[in-house]
Amino acid sequence: MTTRLEHANLHVRDFDAMIEFLVTAFADFRVRHRAVDEAGQPWAHVGNDETYIAVYQASAEPAEPWAPYSGKPGVNHLGYVVQDVAALRDRLTRAGYRETTVPNEHPHRRRIYFNDREGNDWEFVEYLSDDPAERNDYET
Repeated sequence: MTTRLEHANLHVRDFDAMIEFLVTAFADFRVRHRAVDEAGQPWAHVGNDETYIAVYQASAEPAEPWAPYSGKPGVNHLGYVVQDVAALRDRLTRAGYRETTVPNEHPHRRRIYFNDREGNDWEFVEYLSDDPAERNDYET
């Protein structure tokens, strides 16, 4: 068995906006389950049959807002393999999300980055080769 990420768990400021981002970005994602916890806060599992993102409505604001790539401890981005970054870019752009892609030309992969409405950065990569040596090449 190969190790894989089954799910990520996020507390968010805007529960519905995060679900909208996820189902827009990932054409195969759906709300697998939606409920309310004991404290009355909504939560959902958004994904496909293999992987998902658990989304919880936050009940408090952080003392300091998170800023990806600021040098502080925390998650800078989550990276997902997708089949078609051009189609994903089109869906997210049409829905009004901000692209944050940095230059990253590579002959064996295409990568794009977008912010969700909360300012989290997401990476999407399309591999153009099945050869692991080419897919994982850091020299090109």
